[in-house]
Amino acid sequence: MSGHSKWHNIAQKKGKADAARANVFTKIGREIAIAVKNGGADPASNSELRNVIAKAKANNMPNDNINRSIKKASGELGSINYEENTYEGYGVGGVACIVETLTDNKNRTAGDVRHAFDKFGGSLGNSGCVSYMFHKKGEIVIAKSDIEEDDLMMAVMDAGAEDMNSDDDEVYIVYTAPGDFATVREAFENVGIKMISAEVTMIPDSMAHPDEHQQETLLKMIDILEENDDVQNVYHNAEITIGDDED
Repeated sequence: MSGHSKWHNIAQKKGKADAARANVFTKIGREIAIAVKNGGADPASNSELRNVIAKAKANNMPNDNINRSIKKASGELGSINYEENTYEGYGVGGVACIVETLTDNKNRTAGDVRHAFDKFGGSLGNSGCVSYMFHKKGEIVIAKSDIEEDDLMMAVMDAGAEDMNSDDDEVYIVYTAPGDFATVREAFENVGIKMISAEVTMIPDSMAHPDEHQQETLLKMIDILEENDDVQNVYHNAEITIGDDED
């Protein structure tokens, strides 16, 4: 898994800025709605919902908002049905991109996604045109200042995680099979391991290397997409080098 760390850290840094602009609670509320629809409103019997609640708390979403979203999704407060759609295509410089959405208006969302790709030199493709370049993994990020490597390695083995990357200067990245993600995350919680982030994500098998101008254009496209309430996640395989020297 080495080599993903640098890509991940750039995404994390950019994600902090995006979070200040995007309606994070709206996006998480929609994830709660899907989790409730798929597995019911009781977190005790719905691991998908437990994962989203953990994500909500990591993003400082108040408990009242979380509970309201669960009640809304279960029909107690009336509900909106969200549809999951995934769009695939290429950004400028041939960068492979995957855009995951949750929407109550598929036509609106499809138009918005297509406009973002067109505006910044990209192009949408057919389903499957780039997803074969990625694989789905659970990814848990832990600050090195919070735990010794040997202690985390023991926890990784005990919890049944697949791999751990310690190449980054500041964080460990633990990888799991998608189906084991909830079990590993909860095992870490139970032994008091603090997590910076924990999510199931799409990891590229190989990286594209756009030039600096193309990187700037790509990041503008990603910003536009992530600011859209209907867009849940944007994945890409670009090696981002601009901003490497920034804090």
